[in-house]
Amino acid sequence: MSRLRLACGILSLCLSGSVLAADLSSATLVEKGALTYGVAGTFAPFEFQKDGKLSGFDIDMIGFLSKKLGVEAKPMNMEFKGLIVALQGGRADIINSAMYINEQRAAQVDFVPYLKIGTLVLVQAGNPAKITGRDDSLCGKTIAVTLAGIQETYARQDDKRCRDKGLAAVNVMTLPTAQDSALTLRQGRADALFVATPGAVELMDKVPGVYAVTGPEFEANTQIGIAVRKGDIAMKSAVEAALKDIVADGSYRKLIETWKFPASVSLFD
Repeated sequence: MSRLRLACGILSLCLSGSVLAADLSSATLVEKGALTYGVAGTFAPFEFQKDGKLSGFDIDMIGFLSKKLGVEAKPMNMEFKGLIVALQGGRADIINSAMYINEQRAAQVDFVPYLKIGTLVLVQAGNPAKITGRDDSLCGKTIAVTLAGIQETYARQDDKRCRDKGLAAVNVMTLPTAQDSALTLRQGRADALFVATPGAVELMDKVPGVYAVTGPEFEANTQIGIAVRKGDIAMKSAVEAALKDIVADGSYRKLIETWKFPASVSLFD
């Protein structure tokens, strides 16, 4: 299935002229008057803890969406690997956690895409391992990634590519959180880090002189989305309509600017 077919197949906003109402009255909620969302608050700048509270692009976005839907946004913070299980088990109404859309996940949940995101190879400043990008210079090196994130998939693809060529294997080092992965690179226990482009910008802004980008952005049109239970048309339609509303009133564009994301992440401009 192509990315375009996957995206338009799960996002009715692709259809021009569609009219939706941002209304949850026909949806089943975990808690009346609240939109309970699963989130893994360890992926800056999308969702992270700041002064004991959740912050980030996704946290601000769900605030706008919940206002359009007339409910309170109620986070349920957990490990990323447990999000789909929590949604399927009825403990969360949606997943709002910068979840990359791939065919495996789309077989388990339905998505409302809201951004397209690329990935960068981050190394220590000075690039001591002499890595030149997502290429054969990664063979024999250690790549830090977040467990169960899409970057782990990319790193394992590179490991297979290296081994298929008869080159040294990639050591894929999986860490519980994005912060752990970044710290591992900073401490020199990994040679490189695969990280979403906004995350790379965040790291280099917060700790200048520690990290550097090597090579071009890759998988630049990978989409991330809010996940709803498979077949939950009422919830999916309501979230799509609320998203359409915040795009129309300028809130979506303001979020992108506030969090200093590149303009290219927008799906709607």
